[in-house]
Amino acid sequence: MKVIITGGAGFIGSALVRHLVRDRDWQVANVDKLTYAANLDSLKSVSSAPNHRFFPADICDASAMDAIFADIEPDAIIHLAAETHVDRSINGSAEFITTNILGTHVLLESARRYLSNLDASAQSHFRFVHVSTDEVFGSLPPGGFFTESTAYDPRSPYSASKAASDHLASAWHATYGLPTITTNCSNNYGPHQFPEKLIPLVILNALEGKPLPVYGDGRQVRDWLHVDDHVTALTRVVEHGRIGETYNIGGRAPMENIAVVEAICKALDTLRPAQHPRRDLIVHVEDRPGHDRRYAIDPSKIESELGWRAERSFATGIADTVQWYLDNESWWRPLRDGIYSGSRLGLLTPAAPVETQRIGTAA
Repeated sequence: MKVIITGGAGFIGSALVRHLVRDRDWQVANVDKLTYAANLDSLKSVSSAPNHRFFPADICDASAMDAIFADIEPDAIIHLAAETHVDRSINGSAEFITTNILGTHVLLESARRYLSNLDASAQSHFRFVHVSTDEVFGSLPPGGFFTESTAYDPRSPYSASKAASDHLASAWHATYGLPTITTNCSNNYGPHQFPEKLIPLVILNALEGKPLPVYGDGRQVRDWLHVDDHVTALTRVVEHGRIGETYNIGGRAPMENIAVVEAICKALDTLRPAQHPRRDLIVHVEDRPGHDRRYAIDPSKIESELGWRAERSFATGIADTVQWYLDNESWWRPLRDGIYSGSRLGLLTPAAPVETQRIGTAA
């Protein structure tokens, strides 16, 4: 199998690349423009593998994408490249609109041009897997679960941009017959996650004895999925997913944010004891604007149709994740010291001047 993976130097993308290169022996073309959250160190174990090629390219560059399609002649593309952090989207939405919407449009059109030059047999085997998020569904009432038929209700610039990209993928299938499949996953965690996200941020702050910020009352619910479970689900979708369908991918592990933070503190206190319990570092801070109250995924469709199920419990996964960060300071320390120190993001600021909001440049 020959695949293009966009965003393959990011958190989920690098896990998928490692899995496909090492465990499946697929031919992987890894496309990433190496923004702040990308890290080639996450690919060290496969960087010299003969079935892995890295392309430092922007998915918004149509000529670059066309060239990669022509060079690789892929059987599938798995599109993960995106700006993903809700807090950053609150402070600067333009990059999210550019990458997540316009970049997806460029890829869909490049795939369509590539497909038009294939024979009927090759066309019938090609897949465009668009990887998205449960955040497009908005906030759930108590007791409910997101299904593939849940109406979209995005409430942040990030989730709105992903909702738009989902609709583009669906429309390109309906209008042009492009063989797209969309996945919507719950919150991922695990090794190699950039330390702006909740779990690595709490781990590193706790290690350094810094406050552990919890938004509002901390009772917001997120459904947690280990990244290694996610990548096996994506592999199953590429191999067996039905064209035109969507699949929700979740770990059946909904938890309140405060419980997640306390679980990390407990794991750290066991693995690396400190003078005082780390839960003493928890501080409640002003909530994120437009913060969705509850997410929870019903993954029954992918479980029943494709035979996939998350293998890791949250208790096992979080203990392994904490241990990974303890063992791999050489990976996260340069990020912590040079790119993101853990300061608060996502506070409301005045809108940027018009000239800084323009997308693209004049010809």
